[in-house]
Amino acid sequence: MKNNSSFQSTGSAGGGGGSGTGERSGSGSLSLRYLSKIILPPLGGPPGQSQSHGGSDKWVISPLDSRYRWWDTLMVVLVAYSAWVYLFEVAFMNASPKGGLEVADIVVDLFFAVDIVLTFFVAYIDPRTQLLIRDRKKITFRYLSTFFIMDVASTVPFQALAYFITGEVRENGAYSVLGLLRLWRLRRVNQFFTRLEKDIRFSYFWIRCARLVAVTLFVVHSAGCLYYLIADRYPHPEKTWIGDVIPNFRQVSVWIRYITSVYWSITTMTTVGYGDLHARNTVEMIFNIFYMLFNLGLTAYLIGNMTNLVVEGTHRTMEFRNSIRAATSFVGRNHLPPRLKQQILAYMCLKFRAESLNQQQLMDQLPKSICKSICDHLFVPVVKDVYLFNGVSREMLLSLVTKMKPEYIPPREDVIVQNEAPDDVYVVVSGEVEVILFNGINERVEATLGTRDIFGEVSALSDRAQAFTFRTRTLSQLLRLKQATLKEAMQSRPEDNVVVIKNFLKHQVEMHGMEVEDLLGDNTGEHDNDANVLTAAMMGNSGLLEDLLRAGKDADVGDATGRTALHIAAAKVYEDCVLVLLKHACNVNIEDAQGNTAMWNAIAAGHHRIFNILYQFSRASNPHAGGDVLCLAARRGDLGMLRELLKLGLDVDSEDHDGATALRVAMAEGHADVARFLIMNGASVDKASLDDDGSGSGTARRTMSSTELRELLQKRELGHSITIVDSPAVIPDRLQSTGSNQQRWPRVSIYNGHPFLRNRSYEAGKLINLPGTMEEFIATVGEKLKVDAEKVLIVNDEGAEIDSIDVIRDNDKLFVVTGEDMRQLASMDSMSSSLCL
Repeated sequence: MKNNSSFQSTGSAGGGGGSGTGERSGSGSLSLRYLSKIILPPLGGPPGQSQSHGGSDKWVISPLDSRYRWWDTLMVVLVAYSAWVYLFEVAFMNASPKGGLEVADIVVDLFFAVDIVLTFFVAYIDPRTQLLIRDRKKITFRYLSTFFIMDVASTVPFQALAYFITGEVRENGAYSVLGLLRLWRLRRVNQFFTRLEKDIRFSYFWIRCARLVAVTLFVVHSAGCLYYLIADRYPHPEKTWIGDVIPNFRQVSVWIRYITSVYWSITTMTTVGYGDLHARNTVEMIFNIFYMLFNLGLTAYLIGNMTNLVVEGTHRTMEFRNSIRAATSFVGRNHLPPRLKQQILAYMCLKFRAESLNQQQLMDQLPKSICKSICDHLFVPVVKDVYLFNGVSREMLLSLVTKMKPEYIPPREDVIVQNEAPDDVYVVVSGEVEVILFNGINERVEATLGTRDIFGEVSALSDRAQAFTFRTRTLSQLLRLKQATLKEAMQSRPEDNVVVIKNFLKHQVEMHGMEVEDLLGDNTGEHDNDANVLTAAMMGNSGLLEDLLRAGKDADVGDATGRTALHIAAAKVYEDCVLVLLKHACNVNIEDAQGNTAMWNAIAAGHHRIFNILYQFSRASNPHAGGDVLCLAARRGDLGMLRELLKLGLDVDSEDHDGATALRVAMAEGHADVARFLIMNGASVDKASLDDDGSGSGTARRTMSSTELRELLQKRELGHSITIVDSPAVIPDRLQSTGSNQQRWPRVSIYNGHPFLRNRSYEAGKLINLPGTMEEFIATVGEKLKVDAEKVLIVNDEGAEIDSIDVIRDNDKLFVVTGEDMRQLASMDSMSSSLCL
């Protein structure tokens, strides 16, 4: 397996191969030639057993190999030749020199002799297990106990033996009868046509017609030869059917005699009548009787085959061929790419092959007790070795496998797509499945899954979408289990539920490149459950985290660096996990080894909503929560963090638990750029004790000169905007003259959204001059922020409602709250109340 830090399933490369043929198409498509050679493995795929059995002997030939297929086709042609020619030779060339036909017969017999030897090296498909048997001993035993004797008998040249034994050119009747054993080879023709009918590369209609025509012509030829043989061997030639018409028929050309015989055979088969050729002796009459009776069956076969067998007996095949034709037409009409066409055809072919076995239909018809026993035998040996089910009870395994559905998936098929939340979990029984990561530009194979691997379980146990695409590499047999079924089985068995969750979390820790010791230090044996809390938070599995905390696990457990589950969830932006932890009364103000709180992690991750939730909960127990995080950012000189915090509406003059403001901390630490930013955005110099008479004047002078400080204050008083945006804009003041003095109008900053709910999605605030009346102020707010002024409330940064213009002071920050904001706030208040309880 290829370990990957972000991968969530095992990936042992072992496990049964694809089709068992060793042939695959290119990476982008699946050839139709390959589809005709697929071997479906048995359900369950016995452990350690692939689709081929018996090793990889280099002398063993696969029956699906292309070269052997060509050889088999050649042998079918030779079978047709030998069966046709032998009857002709026996009937019409009794004492005549055969010339080239005799040489051809010897050559054909040599080919069949070679084929007999070759068969000892050809693997076969076990009809019981559907495995490709490659064991030489089994191949030999099977051939010797089945077809070997008849194959040898059909290859022996009995006519040649008769000549050497009797010394006569004229053939002996007994040897001629033995020679009819050559007709045994016709079974290969039947197998050949059966294979072609299932091959979608050829037209089913024309293959079926060719088969019927071949049967009809061979019957006509055989009957004609046998009928002529009766006349030729009859002691009174003039009293035969042909002697009555042609007295000296033995002296007539062999082709005239053959054509006459075929003519009689066809007229008899079609029952046209005997106007010119009819039986003249008892033997011929008897033959005609049996031939006519045989014709009744042959006619029924021909007509019934064209009606009943084609329409009913081959109904599934016809539907399959029609669906293939419709799919091909659909692809062409909609100009789909070749890869999609191959995927469609591959799926339809594999479905047809699987349905023809009637495996699932049979299991659905059986009683539950028998079906349970079958699943126990087929699937439990595979499922029990899946990492997720290590150590679970046998009852749990049986309840799962009885509800699993086996499926055959063709190569290059996407089973689960990246960023998809599937409804099923899949166990690999045989074949290989690739784990693919798509980065928006190209795909990269992260790992390969084999037998006894599982995928899709992350979505089932984490309620999250899959981070990878799972695509079959070869023909694969998968066991599909509904996620709802898995969850139901886990809930009904608490002991097994704990085992499954423990296996899952342990595997996730390994897949993320972590060790349990990294979570809680060296002594982890007694803290496995605490490690599970941290791992569940790291995965964003809110459901599992809820179960662990409800069971009494510590919500404030920390890892080796002091990070709690809340730190991890806030840093990874798992809002649902944050809410679960807050619901179970976790401590929001815990600092890790670096001094970071969960609020700091949230704002560092850029998730304003999580920050606002944590900020509200933190203020319930720590009034200085806002000042602490501002002072921490100032102490670290993090100008970007300060800009984000002020954008969310935090008071720039908030004090930490030591009574210091962010400006005072920035000056004390010597961060002049941070101090300038804070001063220009409304920080109070008096609260920071940075005036010349204050206690901090020495630090201020070291950070910036008194002249620079006065210039900054003067610049801010002359109209520097306090609106926190990435590029601060300057909005000029409107001044009112009173005599020789200039008096600046009061200015306020207005923001859209409640101060506890603001996040990055809200617009930046606007600096406006305060009107003289509340009605004018509300109208101005509606115009500037594009809200319905009649349906909003005005509150300050602490959430207190403003209902009079007289309570507003210069540089106040005011927030416009809508009904939706109030509903969200009420929901958060209810959670806060449960926390306090």
